[in-house]
Amino acid sequence: MQLTVSGHHIDVTDALRNHVSEKFDKLQRHIDHINNIDVKLVIDGHVHKAEANLHISGADLFAAVESEDMYAAIDALADKLDRQIIKHKEKHRGH
Repeated sequence: MQLTVSGHHIDVTDALRNHVSEKFDKLQRHIDHINNIDVKLVIDGHVHKAEANLHISGADLFAAVESEDMYAAIDALADKLDRQIIKHKEKHRGH
């Protein structure tokens, strides 16, 4: 799994990068074929946004979350993608 973390109006520190890595490593427990993940962290005024494109075999998943705290946004983003992966896996299980 290739993980790319970029920032817009924010310096992506090692702490942020490690937090993203820890949260997104948990996504692999549901599916093994994650090719790459592109995470974009954005600060727009007082709003912290986290967006991710997840490329897996058979689909490209996208999620975006806004919060007042960047760490909370990353946590919510990982949860959203986790639910999308489960839904995708269940949808394709019957075929």
